[in-house]
Parts: sequence; structure tokens; C-alpha cells
Amino acid sequence: MNLHNERLIMSKLLRHLFPLASVSVLLIFACNSVYDPVPSPTPSTYSVLAFSDVHFNPFYDPSLYPKLVAADPSKWAGIFEGSGIKELSTWGSDTNYPLFKLALSAIRQNRGSSQVILFTGDLVGHYIPKYFYESYYGKTDYPNPPSAAAAAAMEAFTDKTVTFVTSQIRSVVGNVPVVFAVGNIDSYTGDGPDSTFLSRNWQTLYTQLLNGSTKEQPFVNTFITGGYYAAQPLGPGLLVLGLNTNPFAQGVPGDTSAAVNAELLWLDSELASAQAAGQKVWILMHVPPGADALTTARNAAAANTPSHITSTTAAMMWVQSYQSNFLGTLTKYPGVITLLLAAHTHMDEYRILSANNVLEQLPAISPCFGENPAFKIFTVAANTFTPTDYQSLNYDLAALPAGFNNFYTFSTTYNLHGAVQSSLASLYPELVANGTMQATYEYQYNSGNDSISPATQASWNSINSTNWPIFACGISKVDEQDFIGCVNSY
Repeated sequence: MNLHNERLIMSKLLRHLFPLASVSVLLIFACNSVYDPVPSPTPSTYSVLAFSDVHFNPFYDPSLYPKLVAADPSKWAGIFEGSGIKELSTWGSDTNYPLFKLALSAIRQNRGSSQVILFTGDLVGHYIPKYFYESYYGKTDYPNPPSAAAAAAMEAFTDKTVTFVTSQIRSVVGNVPVVFAVGNIDSYTGDGPDSTFLSRNWQTLYTQLLNGSTKEQPFVNTFITGGYYAAQPLGPGLLVLGLNTNPFAQGVPGDTSAAVNAELLWLDSELASAQAAGQKVWILMHVPPGADALTTARNAAAANTPSHITSTTAAMMWVQSYQSNFLGTLTKYPGVITLLLAAHTHMDEYRILSANNVLEQLPAISPCFGENPAFKIFTVAANTFTPTDYQSLNYDLAALPAGFNNFYTFSTTYNLHGAVQSSLASLYPELVANGTMQATYEYQYNSGNDSISPATQASWNSINSTNWPIFACGISKVDEQDFIGCVNSY
């Protein structure tokens, strides 16, 4: 082949190869810049919003009763909007529609990156049966017991209230699951939900709150008969247990031992399975174990021994045997439970159950016990499902601001960092020794309401310097005799 022909062949090859090379270069750059972006770093923490004790009272405007009874719950918001009562509920009363609407707006605005929302019970208001029968019969001295027709109508109205409240919550949280525990007022009696209430309302609670974060049949299997269930809203690494601790409480009518024993066996089984699978566990409940510090303080004051208590004046939340079994179950699984959450007292407080388990209690939306409405946002370590901090947001009913505001952040207020459970345990000695810390805790206890009750001419806040030992020992001692000894030797 002569030189001329070789040059012609080379020229043709270059004309074909150059476009291919150019395309290859473009594809390389295209893949790097468009189709294969550099992955964003996984956040090390995320937020979890938690609220409790809504206690919505549909009878805050009695004139609306006929319309509410006749209407589907989907129409209730429009009926409440037409009410002439626009003022928010205040201390000593349950949540009316204006306050509920304000709280829902705050939840919507502050849920941020929450992949799950936690609710620890009491959707409906106190005394719903009483208010219903007064409206049904048109008088306060209604027949006792009410007629079967009246009782059935009351139960149907309660169910509609549950539907309304849960659907309103769903409307502000989007598709985020709301994992919950049932409250004692979530019932027809105020003593906790029975199987009739649960069987009528399970589908509403499952659909409107859980939003598919657990399978339906396992949920039904335990919830309809016992009011408890398990869910995995954040994937297989975390198990959330929604307990029904209302049958554990003192003063509940009837023999609850069979129901409690069944639930405790289930709890033990779930914790054992979680430990074997390497899962972490969050436990939600309504009524907490330990002392009823507020009732104890009132009993001691009535006995003229405000800083000294006896077995007569000391009040406990749970039946002692139930509490012992529950605490024994928890101690079998060290390191598995990274969050224990309760409510019921409406106050911002906590209880040291054991060296490894500290129970955090949520403040209430309802101001019925003299507290400002409040809720919390936890910061959770993504790799361990461990809360490392929290922020409390409250609504100051004395100042009537435009909305809920940041009340305090735990880590900055107490200069404690790391897992919330261990930080709370470390805080207790500081509360005992440091008067400034104690005053801060007392102010936060009822979410910042330091005003005077017109009815009693005393502070709405139940803690004072005299009865402080009762509330302090309620933090550190959950056994009755330990609690009494702590108070009397404080």
C-alpha cells in the first residue's frame, strides 16, 4: 500500500473515531453531573413532635348541641366556626375549638422533619357523659341511670367526637403516622376504654392516626381486647409499643388483673423479640407508674402536714403489684428502651424508674389543671433512636400571643447534653442541691403559668417551697415506701 492510500484510510478513521470519543467524554461528564449526583450526607439527627391530653370539649358552646348531634363529624368544624365564642379556653377548663384550632396550627408549623408524631392519650374532654345528658334531657338533674336510649346516644356522640378530633389531627400532619397510647378519658366512663369503645373506634384510630404504620390484623388482635399494640413507623430498627396503662391505675372499677397480666406478658414478649432482633424500643403510655405527687400534696395539706406524708396521705398512680411486675420486666432488657413517654398529670415532669429507664411526661394541650398549653419536640439520634434533647413550646394564656412560642430547650436550660434519659437522671441531684435549678423546674412544671386562681386565691402552680419534697421525691422514688421515706427525710 502506498503512502497516499495510507493517509486516506487514516483520515477516514479519524473522522469516525473523533465523534465517538466526543460522545464518550460527554457521557462521562453527563453521568457525573446529572445522572449520578454526589449523595447528600445522611442527617445525624431528626425531630419528633410529641403532644398529649387534648381533651377536646364539644360542649364549650351548649347552643351547638342540636347541630352537632344531627351532623356527621366531617361537618363539625363548620358548626364550631359559626359559634359566637371565639375566646380560647383558659385555666381550669378543657380545650374548646378556638384553642384546638390554635394548637393544631402550631403542630402544623412546628412538625418540621418529624417522620413520626407521638401522642400519649386523651383525645376527648372530661365529663362528656355529664354534659351530653344535660343537653339530651335539657336539665342538670337528669335521670340516673339514664335510659338505654340516652346511653346509646351518648356513646354515639363520643364516637363522633373521637372521629372529629382524629380527623382534625390528620389534616395538619399530612401523611406522617401518629403513634399513640389510649387515655383514661378516651372511653365512655372516664376509667379507660373498654372492649366496646375499642371495637367501635379501632378503625378510626388505626386509619386517622397510625396511617398504615403497622399491619391491620396484628393491631386488631391486641387492640380491640386490650387497647395496646406494636408499630414500626421508622422501619425495622425501631419498635414502638403503645401501651394501655389505664387498667394499671388505682381506683379503676372491677378486677383488672387478667387484662393487666395479659398485657405484661405481651410486653415481655415484644421486648424479648426486639432484643433478639437488635431493635431499639420506644414505649408510650398514658397513666405513669410512681407517685401521684399532686394528690399526695393535697392530702398532706388537708392533714396539716404539708411536708410529711404517711401511707394514708401518700397516693400512688398504679396498683403496687402491677407496678412491680412492670418494672421487673423493664429491667430484663437493659439498653433496649431508648424512650419512655407518658402523660395524664398534664404537667412537665419526669420519673426515674431505674438506673437505665427514665420516664418523660408530656405537658397537656388542655389547660384544665391550671397549666399553659404545651407540647414538645425531641431531637433524636438517627443511628440509635435515642432522644438527645427536646424543646418545649407553650402558649401563655396570660399574655395571649399570636401562637405557641419556644418556652425552653432542655440542653441549654440545664446545661446537660447526651441521651435525655441519662441527662434527666443527672438533673435530679442538681434539683435537690441548687435552688435556682429547683425554681426553674417548678416554673416549667405547669408550662409557665404563675398566675393566681380566682377560685382559690392561690397559685395555679401546685409546687411551693413547703411541699417541694413531695414533688422532688416523686421524681426519684416510684415505690410507695421509698417515696414516703424520701419525703419524710428530705
